[in-house]
Amino acid sequence: MGWHGYLALWCAVLGTAALLGYGRSLAGMTRDQRTVRVRGRIERVREPRHGGSRKGGISVVVSYRAPSTGQEVIVTNDGERGEMITAAWTGREIGIHYPRGRPHAFRFTSHPQEGGRGLGWPNFAVFLIYIGVVVVAAIDRGWPWALIGFCGPWAVVIACHLPGNVRDTHRRRETLASMVAVQGRVIAVLKDVSTDAEGSTSTTITPVVAFTTREGAVVTAYCASGIPDPADAHGREVTVHYTPADPAVFTLDRVAERRSLRTDITANVVALLVIASAAVVGAVML
Repeated sequence: MGWHGYLALWCAVLGTAALLGYGRSLAGMTRDQRTVRVRGRIERVREPRHGGSRKGGISVVVSYRAPSTGQEVIVTNDGERGEMITAAWTGREIGIHYPRGRPHAFRFTSHPQEGGRGLGWPNFAVFLIYIGVVVVAAIDRGWPWALIGFCGPWAVVIACHLPGNVRDTHRRRETLASMVAVQGRVIAVLKDVSTDAEGSTSTTITPVVAFTTREGAVVTAYCASGIPDPADAHGREVTVHYTPADPAVFTLDRVAERRSLRTDITANVVALLVIASAAVVGAVML
């Protein structure tokens, strides 16, 4: 069987999978559509142990009302319970979701929101079909078709998303400008040691910062950056800049955050120019 035969088989298998996925979505049978989503509230935050592990996130006790019975349910995030909670305070809203009819299989998310339609895998199957067509076109007609097929659509996608990225950057700058400064303290330094397949070990250090907002919320949060010499930071006093609307959005170094925003825009523009130029080169070389 030649390249075209393999391409036909590739498209047939993935096309069938995509159609089944879209059909399940229309029928409301995907996992996302069958997931029950509720909002919970953090009732208690347990202080991380100095020298412990960051795995599992900050330990919390969460309450929510079961949609089917209206009764209040108390749960914890001990063990593998979905998204790791890296910032917690009493009263914070936490998303809880579980498969319909299986409340014991609940998972946490830091951002309560409505679920999607479960189109991720069908869309990915369509993307793989497109990749197969471009690869066969490049083999049959030469490498310029690969540049056009891959770089052209990516350039269009980046160009369409660039205005949104610019707006997001402006919003993040406004958020940085509106942050409030309070004193905080490193209450623990967590240490995780991992070993790869070759036997090499790596150590991850995660300081835990506690601070009290001007609104009275006592926040406990992992702090991945902004603390010099984090391994010896236990007990150190720090200045925390947080967003009043959401204390989970905070930083210890606003200057570095502003530099990062400028770098993001520059990287997106450079990527657009490079990818678009590659697509133009492919069109010229045809």
